[in-house]
Amino acid sequence: MSAHQSSGSAWQVHGLMLGAAFLVATSFPVVAAITGHLDSGVLTFIRFALATALFGPIVACRYGLSRPNLRDLLRYSLLSFLLVTFFWFMFTSLRLTTPLNTAAIFALNPFITAAVAAVLLHEKMSLSARVLLPIGAVGATWIVFRGDLSAFLSLRIGAGDILFLAGTIALATYTTLVKVLHRGEPMAQMTFWILATGTIWLFLLAFPKLSDVQWTAVPGSVWVGITYLSIFTTIVTFFVFQWSTTMIGPTRVAAYTFLNPVLVLLIGLAFGDIQPPLTTWPGVFLVIGVTVALQTNLTGGAQKPKSRSGKAARNWL
Repeated sequence: MSAHQSSGSAWQVHGLMLGAAFLVATSFPVVAAITGHLDSGVLTFIRFALATALFGPIVACRYGLSRPNLRDLLRYSLLSFLLVTFFWFMFTSLRLTTPLNTAAIFALNPFITAAVAAVLLHEKMSLSARVLLPIGAVGATWIVFRGDLSAFLSLRIGAGDILFLAGTIALATYTTLVKVLHRGEPMAQMTFWILATGTIWLFLLAFPKLSDVQWTAVPGSVWVGITYLSIFTTIVTFFVFQWSTTMIGPTRVAAYTFLNPVLVLLIGLAFGDIQPPLTTWPGVFLVIGVTVALQTNLTGGAQKPKSRSGKAARNWL
């Protein structure tokens, strides 16, 4: 591949990642608007099931959709189990802690992903990247707390926070294992089977609540919201994040998580939210600068994992 082609491909990856990060940020106001009408577990199950049903025919027409063998099914099921674990721990933890606490913990996601990638992929970081990751976490947390240092210092860690941290570790492991367990099949095909197996996991978890839902009483706006979540913040974002992981590595993909509070803030302002305190904006500029710097300081292309644990995972599955 020529230098020009490589540069063009890199710009394409980062452009898609920015778009996917924006779509993820839009999911927060959508979920907030519809979550009061359905149990969160049931809502996530429907979201995955609808995404699977919509994406299946597209994948079948383009690549074929033969039933995977047992080893492939184990790969997809492991990845979807980790993904569902994150969602379930997130919803459960929110009953025990505050959204502010979970947002602060989620700011650690790129740092945790880097640690997991170091173990599973032997992914090396420059000294500047090791400095930038914690700075990015500080910037994202600064935005979450609107620059209020006293609010941050009053943060108390409880059982819900530990549960969400475990979920964040599961998400970091999922992001890394996508690269470890990818076998060269079309990414759309892999995305479909992760969604399909994830739907089964979620059905098992949501089953006790399904009989309690008054389906005819669910407003049409809720179904519109679920459809949006299924197409744009599930099918599209899952595909882009997984494909980008194989191209630029899990830590660089996870680094875009730092932009999440920035994008949520900007989307809220666009829809008429109150201007945040001026003390918030240093965090915004810090996060943007760190995210850009991380993309140039981190490495992690589509090479095979070098670590023993990465090879072991690939050989076992």
